[in-house]
Amino acid sequence: MTDFSPSNEDLQWLRTAAQLAIRGAGSVEPNPMVGCVVVRDEMPIGMGWHQAFGGPHAEVHALSEARSDLSDSTVFVTLEPCCHQGKTAPCTDLLIIRRPKRVVVGCIDPNPKVAGQGIEILRAAGIQVDLVSSVPEISELIRPFAKLILSKRPWVIGKWAASLDGKTATADGESQWITGETARADVHRTRGRVDAIMTGVETVLADNPLLTARPAGPRVAVRVICDSQCRTPADSQLARTAKEFPVLVACGTEHDAENRRRLEKMGIEVWVDSAETHQTRLGGLLEELGSRQFTNVLVESGGTLLGALEEIGELDEIHSYVAPSIIGGEPVFVPVQNGARRSLAQKTGMYFVRVEQ
Repeated sequence: MTDFSPSNEDLQWLRTAAQLAIRGAGSVEPNPMVGCVVVRDEMPIGMGWHQAFGGPHAEVHALSEARSDLSDSTVFVTLEPCCHQGKTAPCTDLLIIRRPKRVVVGCIDPNPKVAGQGIEILRAAGIQVDLVSSVPEISELIRPFAKLILSKRPWVIGKWAASLDGKTATADGESQWITGETARADVHRTRGRVDAIMTGVETVLADNPLLTARPAGPRVAVRVICDSQCRTPADSQLARTAKEFPVLVACGTEHDAENRRRLEKMGIEVWVDSAETHQTRLGGLLEELGSRQFTNVLVESGGTLLGALEEIGELDEIHSYVAPSIIGGEPVFVPVQNGARRSLAQKTGMYFVRVEQ
């Protein structure tokens, strides 16, 4: 299924649809974020986005706004229209009924139930469909959904705050606060749209974090503690708030059974993995979260857990907050530990999506 050469106008409307799609962040998962714009005579006559899981798709909202005849209109949609019956009817059926002159699609749906079939159905019905897979804003929208669908694991977002010289704490472990209120507010917005916030037990013991979104966002994240020996204190902020904000402690078989019972009485779920190594257990935990349809997981931890995730290739996105300061000293506390490379050829390559001051 090949692309065509889009006009500047096509790209403009697809980007507009992508901006609409982002409004569904935190409300539509495990469904993908999708935006749609109906255009006639270079003017939008209908706009919509997928607003809530189980609710009408973006095409339904946009087409309901565009009440008139669509025979001379173009529908721009970030994701291939669905062609199967799920919680809602297939969007291909609605498009065939409304019969726009043209549909421009921003990317193929990776769901095997669709995967190009939606486009073929529309073309078979006599509707012109053009695929544009060269808009970065749209490919970014679909990645967490695609990973969950194809690998059964969530999209993992690593977060850290560091000084200009790459330190996440002083030599004595002091880290609050390296950055300022604006950066922390941005972190809280991310917390409010993810399914889980993961940390390690050493961070719990050292910082006693709460790991909630303040103010609350569209989702209430499960706070996940990687704690192989089940050492999470019962008087920690995470434990004391477990009935209000869910907590899952992931541990190995050789854990403190008495503390486990204590935590479970407080409303904490304890998940046990019998795998022998930390890395294997970490992979198993991600598979467990994927089986629960968790789409996005934010990791707020020390360098050990972030390093372990990087080593198994499960650090998909980084939110790095860099403060205009220098801490100095030996590299005791750095964002990603373990798995040191011996040469630059072994480094993990990433790319910038957005840089803000």
